[in-house]
Amino acid sequence: MAVTPTPYIAGKPEPRESAEQLRARIPGWGVDRDPADRPSFPREQPGIQTGAHWDFPERQPEEWPRERSIEHAFLTPVFGTSAPLAGASGAIRKYAYARFSEGRAAHWLLLIAADRVDAWEHHLRSLGTLRPDNPVTETGVLSEFSRHGVRSRFGQKRADVNHQWIDPFVVGGPWVLAGLGAVAAGRLLWRVSGARRVSGARRVSGARR
Repeated sequence: MAVTPTPYIAGKPEPRESAEQLRARIPGWGVDRDPADRPSFPREQPGIQTGAHWDFPERQPEEWPRERSIEHAFLTPVFGTSAPLAGASGAIRKYAYARFSEGRAAHWLLLIAADRVDAWEHHLRSLGTLRPDNPVTETGVLSEFSRHGVRSRFGQKRADVNHQWIDPFVVGGPWVLAGLGAVAAGRLLWRVSGARRVSGARRVSGARR
């Protein structure tokens, strides 16, 4: 049976199945429908006129296609526009929303991966500015020596001590790998340029002969 996306409307949608049909199909469904089975009864006061009301507001114009969950028929009437999707991270986020439901682990794992890609996109972009990212000062590693970092980890019954051994690898590992990659790329370029210089010198010497 095809599932209809949930629209953003003020009125409550009608159930697709009656309470009797749901109770017959799902064991234990509706166990709290009887007020006598609810611990809060008779303290409940249904039917109180609170004066609260809600009408569907005017829809915000969509200047570019925004991501939305596949469970919903359309975007919420109001949505944020301060951080439009861009680059590889934006493509990953769009794929996560267009392909997987919010109830799937793949949806959230892709969004987590997109956050990591987005961070590295900004790191690489910062290299082209006058103030590039500084992994030493911006990760807070210097506070380990000035703010009693080591002493605060022992005798305090901290729950995060068990995984702190891996934190340097998670935080510093990508920077180390990026540095090694840059060195390898530089050496490769140096070898290629050296080979070209040698080849050019041989061609010049051959022409003189």
